Amino acid sequence: MRQTIYPFWKLLFWAGTFLFSSCHSGNKPNGQKVLVSSNKADNAFANYWYGGEGELNTYDLEQLRYGEMRKGEAVMVFVTEPFDKEKQVKMDSPDREAGKKVSVMKLNHIRRFNTGIYDYSMMQSVFTPIDLNKRASTLKTTTTSQDWCGHTFHQLNKDGNRYKVAGFSYFESEGDKVTKIQGDLLEDELWTQIRINPEHLEEGNYHVIPATFYSRLAHDPMKAKQARIRREERGASSQLILEYLHLDRTLTIEYTSSFPYEIVAWTELQNGQVMSKGKLKASVKSAYWREHGNRHAYLRDSLGL
Repeated sequence: MRQTIYPFWKLLFWAGTFLFSSCHSGNKPNGQKVLVSSNKADNAFANYWYGGEGELNTYDLEQLRYGEMRKGEAVMVFVTEPFDKEKQVKMDSPDREAGKKVSVMKLNHIRRFNTGIYDYSMMQSVFTPIDLNKRASTLKTTTTSQDWCGHTFHQLNKDGNRYKVAGFSYFESEGDKVTKIQGDLLEDELWTQIRINPEHLEEGNYHVIPATFYSRLAHDPMKAKQARIRREERGASSQLILEYLHLDRTLTIEYTSSFPYEIVAWTELQNGQVMSKGKLKASVKSAYWREHGNRHAYLRDSLGL
């Protein structure tokens, strides 16, 4: 059952319009659909996301690795932050450099599981602008993977209509490299797009850069592939389904149909086999960056950790 601690103070107003193209490869097409939310919805967004807390979510994880399914845990931390649109980092002094600031939805997605004698730890950060009317794509992602053999790091930075991709790895064939790819829709940003407003993700065909977790584990170079996005309504929850057209891979993300669109489960299939799946255990609103003392350790109980 979901546990929520609501903020004690609220901002008065947050307004914006949102858009997302139904078939795009990084640029805005003509005739694009513009979605305008009501003031009531804007205020609900501001009250929830700008109240001085982040949202912590824990999941029971099943992850396929080396041909066997492993049990583990996943954590998704969603929080809004002031982001420097030029340096593409969190701002230290957003009030002094307001002209560089863009508000982003940040996702820190962590997966931990064991493979025999040794353990895996994977983490990804995604930074997606909240006002999609001004910036229609994610500005930056970073992904790391650590195990007893070594570790890897990949970073994508939006550079015009392309992504600059830097990769570092203990594998000779994978590192160290810097390349550029077309700035298409990222599979990794589906999670943050849902949390901002899933209606932006219109059904249709896209060029999609597969998830960096997938690329890392499959040793598949990052390159956009044709895919289809569709949605299924399931009463209190909805599903966003991403199906690749020339890759036997499907990602299904289940989320609550009403705001704040919590992600309650996901399933990742490839070649008819489950690659990963997660189911929500607990969700808590918290100013977690201030709760790092030994005296705060009891709070992990509320997340099932």
